[in-house]
Amino acid sequence: MRLFVAVVPPIEVVEDLNEFVAPRREHPDDDIRWSAGEHWHITLAFLGEVPDWKSDELSERLEAVAKRQTPSPLRLRGAGAFPGVPEARVLYTGVQDETDSLKQLAKTTRAAANKAGIEVDGRKFVPHLTLARLRRPIDVTRWVRVFDTYSGPEWTAGSLQLIESHLGTGSASYATVGEWEFLG
Repeated sequence: MRLFVAVVPPIEVVEDLNEFVAPRREHPDDDIRWSAGEHWHITLAFLGEVPDWKSDELSERLEAVAKRQTPSPLRLRGAGAFPGVPEARVLYTGVQDETDSLKQLAKTTRAAANKAGIEVDGRKFVPHLTLARLRRPIDVTRWVRVFDTYSGPEWTAGSLQLIESHLGTGSASYATVGEWEFLG
């Protein structure tokens, strides 16, 4: 299974962002592949291919992480690009997290996966939600300026999800294989 751990915004947050993104999706640009709203999430840990036999221990450890996590207020806000604006491959909206709870959650989630014997992608955690992937590196200054004006509604992150990703032609499909409520 190809897995990642994420926080998924509630439907009203997705709808608000989708309303802001919709007119931009209509802009014809063959280099931009806009992410579908139903796929929007904040990745805490990318786990890659995980053997089935490790999934039970991983689930137990993620449940323990969630039980210690306090629900926290978040807001989708601003914009950025990876690896950078001049030669971007990914366009994203940022996540306002005044308590830094997502950074701590990403750290404990990655530690839980490591303890379950799963090697985690070690990139620095930057809380974001991917809006678009680019077919080739391009300067996205104009897009960052547009999306930098976005500030969505505040919401409370209340659960952790383990999501399976199936790569396909054109886009991936996702299925939640585990979800644990924050109880801390």
